[in-house]
Amino acid sequence: MHKILLDIGGTFIKCSDGREVPINSAGTRDEIVSALREAVAACDCVRAAVPGPFDYGTGHFLMKHKFAAVYGEYFQDIVGVQDCKFIHDVNCMLLGEMAGGNGSSYSRVAMVALGTGLGFSMSIDGALLLSELGSPAVSLYNRPFRDGVLEDYVSKRGVWKLYGDSSLTVKEIASRALQGEERAIDAFRNMGEIIGTQIAAVMREYDIECLLLGGQISRSWKLFAPYISAQFVQAGLKIDIQPISDFDNATFNGLKAL
Repeated sequence: MHKILLDIGGTFIKCSDGREVPINSAGTRDEIVSALREAVAACDCVRAAVPGPFDYGTGHFLMKHKFAAVYGEYFQDIVGVQDCKFIHDVNCMLLGEMAGGNGSSYSRVAMVALGTGLGFSMSIDGALLLSELGSPAVSLYNRPFRDGVLEDYVSKRGVWKLYGDSSLTVKEIASRALQGEERAIDAFRNMGEIIGTQIAAVMREYDIECLLLGGQISRSWKLFAPYISAQFVQAGLKIDIQPISDFDNATFNGLKAL
């Protein structure tokens, strides 16, 4: 059996054999199908982390903002491989952390994944909390907040909004914060306070012991985690906050556990 692990994003498919296959999630059906088939190559067993909405039990594409050209189709039919299993990308990171990372010593763990968007997942007694389709059971990104939704303030565009300048990368803004620029410090402080206040009720409802921070923005976790913690303390919660153990391989670690 030739097995491959795939981390399917909007611009690249990262493969466990080291390849990165370009994919245009807004492209034509032929473009998307060609990239998926190239990623699978000659393998007859696929384990894939896929963003949602997606039916993780059947392999059914349900996205309209990405991969719209293959909406309604089945991954297995597209690539010609029937031995496939799928997992939501944030669930995948949490699964890996529960198997052998910073979540492994806790029984009730949540993860906030910060990058292009806002992801959220929870695990209770070793089991991921899932929706009927296999996505995270609790969704936070689209919760109403101020003049939009929470993801508008807690994500890459959230950092830009709070900083007031989208001409810099988040990494560059983080660098300015580390160098002492007050404007940059305030952006991360504000994001941390927003996260803490907005997820405290969920943390309490599920009696979460540990909050893990994943995604590329969380590489700068020290800039905003103390402010999440301060909001938890103010809400009467005692929750450990840690970054994920392996930013470079978090998804593949989860796929291996899958």
